[in-house]
Amino acid sequence: MTAHVIADDAEALAVAAALAEEFRAGAASRDTERRLPRAELDRLSASGLLAVTVPAEHGGADVGPRTLAEIFRLLASADASLAQIPQSHFAYVNVIRRQGSEEQRKFFFAELLSGRRLGNAQSEAGTRHVQDIRTRLAPRPDGSYVLDGVKHYSTGALFADWIPVLARAEDDKLHVAYVPRGAPGLTVIDDWDGLGQRTTASGTVRLEGVEVPADRVLPHHLTFEGPQLHGAVAQLLHAAIDTGIAGGALAEAAEFVRTKSRPWFESGLETAAEDPLLIQRFGELALQVRAAQALVREAAGAVEAAQADLTDDSAAEASIAVAAAKVRAAEAAVEVASALFEVSGTRSALNSLNLHRHWRDARTHTLHDPTRWKIQHIGRYVLNGTRPPRHGLL
Repeated sequence: MTAHVIADDAEALAVAAALAEEFRAGAASRDTERRLPRAELDRLSASGLLAVTVPAEHGGADVGPRTLAEIFRLLASADASLAQIPQSHFAYVNVIRRQGSEEQRKFFFAELLSGRRLGNAQSEAGTRHVQDIRTRLAPRPDGSYVLDGVKHYSTGALFADWIPVLARAEDDKLHVAYVPRGAPGLTVIDDWDGLGQRTTASGTVRLEGVEVPADRVLPHHLTFEGPQLHGAVAQLLHAAIDTGIAGGALAEAAEFVRTKSRPWFESGLETAAEDPLLIQRFGELALQVRAAQALVREAAGAVEAAQADLTDDSAAEASIAVAAAKVRAAEAAVEVASALFEVSGTRSALNSLNLHRHWRDARTHTLHDPTRWKIQHIGRYVLNGTRPPRHGLL
């Protein structure tokens, strides 16, 4: 596989904007037919966007959080499923940056620059809670490992070249094993049936005696032993996706009202777009979207500042800023996607138009982690100066 190598932030944003417009055209039909976006992901890989966080010393553009968040916002405004697929890709690129040896970084960064994709085999179902990881990484006499376990919500795995698998070693510490998609004993099952994000293929990964060389295993537990931004970056991208969903829903609602909605007979107006009550509501919804976008930009700036001077305090400030952005973005995505029907009228509920995909995507994506706990951490930080925990979800 070969891919274009993006030079800088400006080129990354230009490429993302162009791809978003390209992907927007088929988003509704892909969702309706549950047609998985293999061709679109190949375009994404070939564009070089999936390698934009590769460090400059390894040949990458090394773009910052502001640019990365904007890339995800642009893609999600066109197709939220497609935007969600590479979210874990960038999270596990960060693990390589932080915990990989020089040889591991050299190998995987070359893979990324050639267009290879990372997936995700992280979450498990039926356990006590989200951090109760039961997949096991057992050592072998020659220094290699064997993986056994079952993963769910494995977004990106079906389309990946490498699948990062979160597992616990004999000492119960977390590691990430980077497993090739075609490894013997690894099975990716396309059994995702969520009401939204239908084409993410976030199904099941089964690992039965999967052999992993020692140099494909990274000590993820070390990520959380000092100030870290792993969770802040991952959550920033989730917030950017929610903001993109809100913006995409608002844009489609405005287009529908301008071109298809009829004015309410009591208004005495010729077009729905002239109705002052609708104008008022669109203004309110636009404020929701703008507030979410502003908080995402502010959060990205806080993450960049913390990257430049990483301390317990700067990491805490970044996590809290991202938490605030995620709360507001989640609220905006659900409210705006729901209000689309309120402002557009009865015809907008036709299943054939598939405008409900925005609400379904928003309602599904915002379930990743509860915003109520983010509000708790924000309150504790503001009132008592309590730093948020280092668990990677904040």
